[in-house]
Amino acid sequence: MPLDDTTLERSPVVANCEMNRGRTLSAYARELGIAPLAETGSGRWLDLCCGSARALTEAALALPPGAEIVGVDLVDHFVPGPHPAALHLITASATAWAPKTRFDLITCVHGLHYIGDKLGVLTKAANWLTENGLLIANFDTQSIRHPDGTPAGRRLTRALRQAGFTYTPRTHRISRRGRKEITLPYTYIGADDQAGPNYTGQPAVNSLYTPLEGT
Repeated sequence: MPLDDTTLERSPVVANCEMNRGRTLSAYARELGIAPLAETGSGRWLDLCCGSARALTEAALALPPGAEIVGVDLVDHFVPGPHPAALHLITASATAWAPKTRFDLITCVHGLHYIGDKLGVLTKAANWLTENGLLIANFDTQSIRHPDGTPAGRRLTRALRQAGFTYTPRTHRISRRGRKEITLPYTYIGADDQAGPNYTGQPAVNSLYTPLEGT
């Protein structure tokens, strides 16, 4: 039976994930192919599933005055403070939390692998961008499944591209430039925490969706 997000967040697969715990700022450039400080400038950067926030602490010390970084993670295993004034760390579920402002950069480094409603997070994050803001995340389309367990396949990638996302299978990156309210033709029904390792070699979570009729 598919797990709801509350049950999923108590799963050992999610609780024990190690993908983000000690990530440095240079790793963000390697994993996402961007320069986070340059993308943020004097604006705002949101990092979902930020892990220990070691990289964000490093970045906050290098940003110009007026810039802001917000890190969100399910557990509060953040590096010990005091933290730079520009850095705000929040313990919350990425599927339930919502900001009160918009961001010039939104990142999620390998965090979507452990989230239930992955498509829901992507569509919400697209609406949190500034007009020229960048959303970029690691994303595995193989983790999006029909209720019978079969992959969503080309129908999914077509729907994402029609919504303005760019997906690169070789790097497993999904991105979007500029704010937009997006509705994808899928209904989330739950998650499977027994999916086994994904392309990273780590155990991950499959997300189950029912396609809307006519898509």
